[in-house]
Amino acid sequence: MRRAIEAHDLHKRYGDVHAVRGVDLTVAPGEVLCLLGPNGAGKTTLVELLEGHRLPSAGSVSLLGRDPARGERALRDRVGVVLQGTFLQDELTVVELLEMHARWYDRPRPPDELLELVELDAARDARARDLSGGQRRRLDLALGLAGRPDVLFLDEPTTGFDPHARRQAWRTIQALRGEGLTVLLTTHMLDEAQALADRVAVLAHGEIVAEGPPELLGGRHERPAEIRFALPDGLGPADVPTPPGATLVRDGDGVLVTAPDGVAAAHRLTGWALERDVPLAGFRVAQPTLEDVYLSLTEAHA
Repeated sequence: MRRAIEAHDLHKRYGDVHAVRGVDLTVAPGEVLCLLGPNGAGKTTLVELLEGHRLPSAGSVSLLGRDPARGERALRDRVGVVLQGTFLQDELTVVELLEMHARWYDRPRPPDELLELVELDAARDARARDLSGGQRRRLDLALGLAGRPDVLFLDEPTTGFDPHARRQAWRTIQALRGEGLTVLLTTHMLDEAQALADRVAVLAHGEIVAEGPPELLGGRHERPAEIRFALPDGLGPADVPTPPGATLVRDGDGVLVTAPDGVAAAHRLTGWALERDVPLAGFRVAQPTLEDVYLSLTEAHA
């Protein structure tokens, strides 16, 4: 199958509110697509349309080659969904919940395999009500994987996690990607998208305004590099040579150079400093971050 998820000219209206506007989107088998967008951009509505939980006002959706809105059992067995918040029978233990969910599927993952995958082995006999927030979220993920899905929808999977728990969750998702699972992930955390996504799609006012690999999104790789450093006492920006095509300005107590060619500009500046034995404290070169590009894209469509 060439496409695990496909939407064509997808629209959803709620009265006068046009929540999703002509979205075209494809996700290949084994790909991790991250959907980014500010609150109110239409992410939840779009994901619910792709899952088949809402009917489109116009356009079409295909999930594993089928119409998800028909609710076919054969398709549901192949799709996992992890929502932001889920209801758990709090009196049951972790392993009891996994065993119960496994009975609903034709080809379930064994509970012990799920516990190892989401790193909950030590809590297997704990009751759901006694789990920490991070443990409950990992249990949500395990339940979403109980049917051994081909496609997994993840909605804000690490919200509220501490840094260590987030990294654990990332390892789990990366392991799943290695198995060929298709993942559609929504998140507000740009470092999460950078770490996990093969491709990013940015949604603003119900429309996809940019998509591509995180390092190329919105022409990120073509944007000017920024070079920052501090000068010793007695020297100021006027004493520093400006590389060709670059701009050089004071940036607080230091200097900011914006250059179309970061390598050439860094070579010019460091060569000048070495020739004159001038220390450039904190010298660093950076391309615009994914967050920089995301903010410029969403602000442009505000």
